Amino acid sequence: MVTLEEGAAAVRAAREAAAAEIAGRVCDPALPASFDAEKGVFVTISKYPSGRLRGCIGYPEPVFPLREALALSARAASCHDPRFDRMAPAELEQCVFEVTVLTVPKTIKFDTLAELKAQIRIGEDGLIMNYRGNRGLFLPQVPVEWHWGLDEYLDNLSEKAGLPADTWKHKGASFQKFQGEIFAETAPHRDVVRK
Repeated sequence: MVTLEEGAAAVRAAREAAAAEIAGRVCDPALPASFDAEKGVFVTISKYPSGRLRGCIGYPEPVFPLREALALSARAASCHDPRFDRMAPAELEQCVFEVTVLTVPKTIKFDTLAELKAQIRIGEDGLIMNYRGNRGLFLPQVPVEWHWGLDEYLDNLSEKAGLPADTWKHKGASFQKFQGEIFAETAPHRDVVRK
């Protein structure tokens, strides 16, 4: 469990790391010792107040200490997300930061599509889908933000993997699920809340 204080520190550190990357300098934000544990994390940057996505990068697996994964994700989300241009310094002040700290992804075992769907909870479970070398991932908050039902969630996950929408129904598609603790700024540089 990540405390609100730790979540707020994570969001501030993500903003600091992004600002340093944009400015072409290195920073090492001060974070509590709890950030030494290896955890998966995503940093999402959105335009304020529209909420339009500006960058989202992360590590679904706990391959780095959280402090390192957080800095790498923030730097990548601000300047190296292939869907967007590099962020300009002035643009940073018009964005809000969100940090999602992840549980370890667990394989979903199923024999039928009904069994697969029965194990997925909208709003709680993020998903990773693998199929023939293609991979797609959505954080738990994505289907809620887009008002997707379960089939839409899985259709869009297939498309995120660069595949036709119905690929999730194909034999050989495999899935992992994970949960996330989400912390976000209410406005640029403002209070951080648990979502």
